[in-house]
Parts: sequence; structure tokens; C-alpha cells
Amino acid sequence: MTRRTQILIVLAAALLPRLPFLWGAFQGDDIYYLAGAQHAQIDPLHPHHARYVYHGVEVSMRGHPHPPLNAAWLGAVLAFAGDTREVIFHLAYLPFSAMAAVAMLALARRFSPHPVLATLVFLAAPALLVNANSVEADVPFTALWLAGIACFVRGWLGCAAVALSLAGLMAYQAVAAIPILWCYLRWGLDRPARRVEWLAALAPGAALAAWQAFEWVTSGGLPVAATASYFSEYGLQRLEAKLRNAAGLTVHLGVLGFLAIRWRPAPIAVALAAGAGAMFIDAHPLFVAPFALGAAVIASLDWRRWEGQWLLIFFGAAVAVFFAGAARYLLPLAPAAAIAASRLRTPRTLAFGAGLLASLGLCLAWSNAEQWNGYRTFIGTLRDQFPARRVWVNGEWGLRFYAESEGAMPLVRGQAIRPGDLVITGELGYPLPLTTGGGALAPVAATGIQTTLPIRPIALGGHSGWSSVAMGLRAFDLALRSSEHGIAPVDRVRAEQVIAREPGLSWVPMNHPEADLHLVSGFYSLEGTSRWIAPRALVLLKSPPGPTPIAVTVYLPPNAAARRITLALDGVALLDQPLAPGLQTVTSPPVAPTGRSAMLTITVDKPTRVAGDGRELGAIVTGAGFGPR
Repeated sequence: MTRRTQILIVLAAALLPRLPFLWGAFQGDDIYYLAGAQHAQIDPLHPHHARYVYHGVEVSMRGHPHPPLNAAWLGAVLAFAGDTREVIFHLAYLPFSAMAAVAMLALARRFSPHPVLATLVFLAAPALLVNANSVEADVPFTALWLAGIACFVRGWLGCAAVALSLAGLMAYQAVAAIPILWCYLRWGLDRPARRVEWLAALAPGAALAAWQAFEWVTSGGLPVAATASYFSEYGLQRLEAKLRNAAGLTVHLGVLGFLAIRWRPAPIAVALAAGAGAMFIDAHPLFVAPFALGAAVIASLDWRRWEGQWLLIFFGAAVAVFFAGAARYLLPLAPAAAIAASRLRTPRTLAFGAGLLASLGLCLAWSNAEQWNGYRTFIGTLRDQFPARRVWVNGEWGLRFYAESEGAMPLVRGQAIRPGDLVITGELGYPLPLTTGGGALAPVAATGIQTTLPIRPIALGGHSGWSSVAMGLRAFDLALRSSEHGIAPVDRVRAEQVIAREPGLSWVPMNHPEADLHLVSGFYSLEGTSRWIAPRALVLLKSPPGPTPIAVTVYLPPNAAARRITLALDGVALLDQPLAPGLQTVTSPPVAPTGRSAMLTITVDKPTRVAGDGRELGAIVTGAGFGPR
């Protein structure tokens, strides 16, 4: 087979599976990268200076866990297209799939006895087949990473340094190329390595350092410091999160690298022990089997070969650095797994394994596309609702992108919702608890997002760790069947309008069945008989027949930062006094409101922040309103 024929085969395998998805909806974290692309239109040198709402809190993209090259590339595409048209953006990402295929073939020709089959095994990786249809950074990073390594092995050090530098600006984990390439220089050459080769391997680290320095000089801050602060704030490096991340990555390694297992006594024993231990975590075969296979892959590594060193180094780095355990995180080690498999398996077995992986990946990609297309369709049915009222979107990902594209605003924590507003909610996308403050939610539209195939990378009530181990540890999940409603939907989305309603309570216990109708903003979810409030909270009350004191029963934990509390009614200050730790009732002098209802504002002076909790916490309230109770 000629080299040209080999290239045509792998290009076809890389590009043809993309064609059915070119018109697919934006998905997953696309919305955040597109926010960076939009900011690049006004500040092309700092696309990551964008600000957006993330899970109800406004954040800066400076702390994003990826450097800015992907957002900059999207910014260039947006400048060319003039609008976020899905097909243009997906076409702009096809070259990365082609680059990955050609670079993998070049590597396989050097290290594999079956280069075309090894490349096809790599291209069949389910994470590649799914994520190549998004505009996230994972596939572009993998393509640049592979191109840099392939050029390095060929001795084209200038091209390697450029590609590896670009990979460094696409993802922090590009620095794992440094020890991988140093292993190649130390044990993979039949001659002493030159100094320039050792230095060229440092390109991704040098590029990241240069970008950090550029940001420091031009904006006075280090992006890596912002990232570290987010890791601390959201508790992403807690031991529990790291253990789940390690388990999830082991599961995905089992799917990705099962062809590279040496079926000898030691790997078999490791697989059996890992599978037995996994039964105590989740006895489902979609966790136990791939977890056991992943452990067997690690036990099968040939330490003497470069691909084994590559796989071990990157997997170890992924366990140490990442926190969500997503399948796409392991794409950079897929080439090593494919090369290792090609040394062990016959061509027929490799072809069968590639077909098996591709079938799984295409099924996942199809279900994934149907899910995101469902959000786009649902928002399309509501298009005529947007011009007449304020619209809020309570959720993330594709639902939020398409709602915001029509003019919706993202819901933030403690947001005041008023009568006449429309709220669009997706149950899967981490919706925030909200209060309607004197109104009631009336349904406008609702639907369940369904997929044709029962296989699902993510689903409401599922246990798939495909995108995040926060939802489960299985490699993927299967549709759940309900005897009453048939196949359970991937997600349930709804649109509800706030209808005005007179408050019925003068005193509002936080656990009262109608409390949500009185809580306007600043109140968090009910916990037993009380709620945390933000530093400023509003509650709508029914006016009493005569002058009555305002009272708030509040508990201040000893470690809370607040030390003063202020009460105001309809904007008029009533009370400002110190707040001591412990349970207490704060009472104002009698007051007579002028209308049938009155708005009580509770304010504390300092917020409390807890690692892993994005809320600003003021104090704990069990009841508020007219009259001490």
C-alpha cells in the first residue's frame, strides 16, 4: 500500500464520520469558549478576559482551565462568519481531525507494524468521535500535540516546537509532552540525543510561561493564579474528587485501551481484583467491566517501550491534575494505546477492535447530537415569547446558549423574578433554586429530550461519567425504562411564566408550604426549617391591620463573617444593630405599612464563602415578617 493510499484511507476515516454532524447544535462547554470568541471581537489579544455567568455566579474566563488559543481560533472564525452559524464553526474544526489522522499515521509508520490499522484504532476512539463534533479544545489540542510529537520523532525540530507551543496554548496538560519526549530521547534513540532536542521538548512549557508573562505585563495578573483560586473555591482538588477522577479515568482507559492488554497471569489477577473491588462502588457492568479492563491495561504496560512510558506518564498526569474524570481527557494517550495494541494483536483482531470502538463511538455521537439538537428545537418553539417579556434561562450548556441567542438572560443566584417574566429551566443543567416573590409559576411549554438510541453519554438520573464523574462512574449509560412513562428522557425542559399573586402571609416561616411565593430574592434552598440568605434578601409580606413590629429569627454560625444586621421596609430603614453568633430574634419598633403588601429587606454586612460552595452566605433565617413569633 502506497503512502498516498494510506493517507487517503485515514483522512476518509477521520472526516467522513463528521459529515452527518456538521449542522448539529452547539453542545457542552461550547458556550463558554464562544463567550471568549465574542470577547475576542473587541480584545483579540485577550479572549479570556471575557466574563460570563457560570452556575449562577459571574466569573472571569481568566481562570478557565484551558489557555486562550481555542477561544482565539473561534474568535477568528466568528470574525469571518459574522455570526455563530453551527455549520461554519464545525467546518472550521475539520482540519484538526485531518491533522490528528495524518500525524498519527506518521507516528504509527515509525513505531507500529500495522500503521494504518493502528491509526484506525486511534480514530475509532469514542471520545474522538463524540468531541470532534464540538468546538471545545480537546480535539484541536490532541491534533497539535500529535503533530508536534510526530515532527519531533522525524527530527523536524522547528515544526515540532511550533506545534507543541500551540498545543501548550490550547491546554495546560501539553507540558506532559516534555517527560514523554525526554523518555524518547533517553531510551528510544540509537544515538546520544543532542542538546537542541532536549531543549525543543520544552516548547509547550515555554509557550505557557510566555503567555503567563504576557498576561502579567498587559493585565497585571497570572491566569494560573486565577485557575488555582477557582480550584480552591469550588473544592476541585479535594481527596474525594481526586479519587473519583482516578476511578473515572481508569474506566475510560479500559474502553480506550482494552486491545493493549497482555492476557497474562499478572494482568488477569489485577483485573479480577479491581473488578471485585469495583462491585462495592457500583455493581453495574458498565462500571465494573471497564474499570477492571483499565486496571489490566496499566498492569500490561511494557515499560521498555516508549508507548508504554507515554501512556503511563500521561495517565498519571491526568489523575494528578484533572478533577472531572471525563473520557475526552485521555485522548492524548489514545495514540500510545493504539500503537501498543498494534504490537500485540493480529491485523484481523485490530480491524475488529477498531470496528467495535467505532460502532460504540458513533452511537454515542448520534445520541449526543440528538440531545443538543433537542434543546435548539425547544428554544425555537418559544421564539415568539421573547420579545414581549423578560426571559431567564435556568440551566447551562446548549439550552442556555440557544436561549441567550434569542435574548434570554442567565439566572444568577438570588435573582429577583417578577410577575410577567418567563423562566426556561433544564433539569439536567444544574438549575438554581429560585423564588417568585409574590408570584406563581404557570406552565407555558415543556418537553422531554429523547434520543433514538438507548445509549447515552449523559442523562437525567443516569450514572454516566462520560462528561463528569460528578454524575456517576460508568463509561456511559443506557436509557432507563419507566413502566408508566416509557423510556426516561435525557432531560426535561420547561418554560414557565410568573403570574402575579397577592402575598397571603404576614409572618413567613421558611418551611411554610407557600414560603416560595413570598421570597423575592436572596434566599437559598430550604434546609430543614431554615434557609441561608445572601448578604441581602427580600421577602414580600401581607400588611397587618395595624402597627406591628418587624421580626427576623436568625442563627449566625460562629465561623460566619457577618457581624451586623439591617432591616428595612419598603426602602425605609428600621433597624441597624450588631449580630452575635447564635440563635436570636431581631425585632424593630412597630411600623404601619401604607399598602396591602410590604417589602422587607434583610441585610448583613459581610458575606461568608465556603470552599466548594459558590454561594455568598449571610446568615441562617428560620422566619421573618410582622410580629415576633
